[in-house]
Amino acid sequence: MADVAYGSLPFREMIAFFRRKLNLTTESWLDVYAAEHEWSFVVAGANRDAIVRDFREAVDKAIADGTTLEEFRRDFDRIVARYGWDYNGGRDWRTRVIYETNLNTSYAAGRWEQLQAAPYWQYEHADWVENPRHQHLAWDGLVLARDDPWWRTHYPPNGWGCQCKVIGLWPRDLARLGKSQPDQAPEVVWTDRLIGQNSPGGPREVTVPEGIDPGFEYAPGRDRWRSYRSKE
Repeated sequence: MADVAYGSLPFREMIAFFRRKLNLTTESWLDVYAAEHEWSFVVAGANRDAIVRDFREAVDKAIADGTTLEEFRRDFDRIVARYGWDYNGGRDWRTRVIYETNLNTSYAAGRWEQLQAAPYWQYEHADWVENPRHQHLAWDGLVLARDDPWWRTHYPPNGWGCQCKVIGLWPRDLARLGKSQPDQAPEVVWTDRLIGQNSPGGPREVTVPEGIDPGFEYAPGRDRWRSYRSKE
């Protein structure tokens, strides 16, 4: 997947997370918000079942088969032409948002499941990003316990196009880093943001941590993981 450098080739947990989602129609990106994406597949403004179904097939192919952004764009063009869908935003921007957000969050959710084996997690900023967010860069190298509450809101991706990730560490890794224990979690500063000014239902005020884009203030995979664990 040359177009999205989020870590690796598709893997079982990543694919399974996406395929458990239910299709939903929407009028706005605010109709399904933040952790609600754990359970639902949507394309903002796709308000017919058939359109959502076809987009889901295209995204599933991208996730499971590793198709590129350009291949996804060809699928997008066919779907738009088939249904005469009038969408917001430019074609290149809109396709990148759909493609990257679904692939990145599915990858993160699959990794959440895999990372449960590691007692410590380390935040890793992608050093190749041309315009890094300064908060994300400040978190690079941060080591916290797996169950630290900070991860509930700061487990990446933490915004549109965010390529940050988390790696698992063991006690021997802490020693290699010169640490005898994990770091102290940064203070979480909450800020009010007004979003959806152009949405059909009007704007909405949300509260998110500084450095986190609205809609990304959750940990992909966490709620699903807790749900399945509670059934064991």
